[in-house]
Amino acid sequence: MSEIKLGLVVAEFNRDITYMMEVLAREHAEFLGAEITEIIRVPGVFDIPIAVKKMLEKGKVDAIATIGCVIEGETEHDEVVAHQAARKIMDLSVEYSKPVTLGISGPGMGRVSAHERVDYAKRAVEAAVKLVKRLREYEEQKD
Repeated sequence: MSEIKLGLVVAEFNRDITYMMEVLAREHAEFLGAEITEIIRVPGVFDIPIAVKKMLEKGKVDAIATIGCVIEGETEHDEVVAHQAARKIMDLSVEYSKPVTLGISGPGMGRVSAHERVDYAKRAVEAAVKLVKRLREYEEQKD
């Protein structure tokens, strides 16, 4: 089985948290034997889908892990951002038939909870690698 090439799309909003998430994602990809070949950093979680689409169009990665952090404010803005981004990320995964995993924490959490959830990045990388492997195995099966 050939090496898995991963892309990362990382939101810069709440960079103190997403930086830690990005480091953890890189470390875990290396641990799993996958290579992160492309990274796009975007201003915020709401901006992730267009970067995912560009990366998928380029076609040089086997999967993409998205990384971001949506912290609760005084309005329901966090819910709108997280739900819409997650929906579009899922749509792009299905449209391009490539795993695009959700390493976005929130909504409905404060800064302390966000720090406790930096491992979402690790989970997203792990899910991407597992799904690539399982889809390859499925494709290799004889009918």
